[in-house]
Amino acid sequence: MTHPPASRNYSEQQAGSLQGGQHLLLPDGKRTAEIQHVDVESDDFGTRAMVLATLTGGGVLRIAAGSAVKVLDMAGPGTGENAASGAAADAADGADAPDTASETVPDASQDTAGGTGTGAPAVPSAVVVPPLPPAPPAATGPSEEELALIPALKGTPESVVEAVAAAYPDAAGVQLLTERLTKGINTKSGSCLKDLSDLAHELFILRKDAENALAIADLLNVLPFDGNPGRWASVEAALALSSYICRQLGQAERAAVYEKFLRAPDAMEPDAFKARMNAKVRQRSLNEPNLYDKEIFRAIDNSNPDAEREWRLLRLEALLFLRAHGGSETVGGPELERRIGNELESVRA
Repeated sequence: MTHPPASRNYSEQQAGSLQGGQHLLLPDGKRTAEIQHVDVESDDFGTRAMVLATLTGGGVLRIAAGSAVKVLDMAGPGTGENAASGAAADAADGADAPDTASETVPDASQDTAGGTGTGAPAVPSAVVVPPLPPAPPAATGPSEEELALIPALKGTPESVVEAVAAAYPDAAGVQLLTERLTKGINTKSGSCLKDLSDLAHELFILRKDAENALAIADLLNVLPFDGNPGRWASVEAALALSSYICRQLGQAERAAVYEKFLRAPDAMEPDAFKARMNAKVRQRSLNEPNLYDKEIFRAIDNSNPDAEREWRLLRLEALLFLRAHGGSETVGGPELERRIGNELESVRA
């Protein structure tokens, strides 16, 4: 980056027409930097919306494609027979010139065809880009119509847990979880939400009790995303499990509601550019999920069935999460159904 001497001429152009090799006047109005290359992000309608200008010296500038920016006019003074003296002046300026506000940049509006300036005429706008569409509204909670597909809670959350505990008096795993939960369910507590999710999985996976598993999971399923990824992980797991159970029972509409709730946080980013970046990261994670292959093979090699079962339970959760998203670009629905069935058979054995 260099400090531009006052003798240089600048022209104004739209950011959407920037190219590599141009010298861009930085936002501070005092320094210039060469553009190494330019990437353009389009909005959901295919219109050029955001320019990402990677600078030679490092860093990336984000500029709205329709914004007017100033670039160094390479056809101005310093070319032809004055090139050598211009280069020498630039070198001296870079070494000795103080970085003060007195170094001003000529107004490019004086160099237009109707002006009196001596520099080259301003570069005409190459691209006319409409303003960005308004930001999407933040996602809201479930609608009344959607909630109607989920059975209303009968009694208190603690009473639902107590009923499950009474149904499995000899199941150590169920009793351990219900004992903690019957003392009081706090939906702001991450550990409490994790216990509810674990109980729903225990009931369906090991006890093959879809009805009670859904009853416990529904204590989580109606909770909106509160911005805390740690707490939301337990709700995600419950929603993915509920979606799978309902599709196995032929309740496609109810399953679709759970899947919609699961994807609700994806629509909560109001910034269109960040939303697209988040979508790319999310798709990459769906295409390359962690299915704990190394850990499972290591447990098998070490003849450790308990560790193998724990890793397979984590793999099953990951597969259920993929299934609730409709699969990915690398793993389709039929393959997911087959793999989920295999894992269920393994952990239930």
